[in-house]
Amino acid sequence: MVRYPVKLAVEDGQVVVTFPDIPWAQTFGEDKEEALARAVDALETALIAIISDRDPIPAPTLSKRGPFVVLPALSEAKVSLYRTMRDQKVGKAELARRLNWHLPQVDRLLDLRHASRLDQIEAAFRALNKRLGIEVMDAA
Repeated sequence: MVRYPVKLAVEDGQVVVTFPDIPWAQTFGEDKEEALARAVDALETALIAIISDRDPIPAPTLSKRGPFVVLPALSEAKVSLYRTMRDQKVGKAELARRLNWHLPQVDRLLDLRHASRLDQIEAAFRALNKRLGIEVMDAA
């Protein structure tokens, strides 16, 4: 589970959410619950921009205390795939070649808004000599 800490502040009657690890990602809501619900989308939007720019994704600051935003499991798998590709210096074209796929298929695989199939993500990890695992844990 990947969880990014957030800071909450009240500004002009709105609850503003910012991410210390990704300072330009922010959102707001009428109350704390709405702001935190929107924060997942703000985080994914920021990560999409980072991936699009081919920049490294900042690791979340480890914190036992909240509040924080949990990245959805599919997005977490895609972020892990992107990080693995960067670590191994494997670009999208090379991954497509290894998988015998067209480049747009790899683009969709790294798109956090696309509902990729788990078997496709597993295939991509195998092409990088990695294996995807799943962990089930108690809800916080």
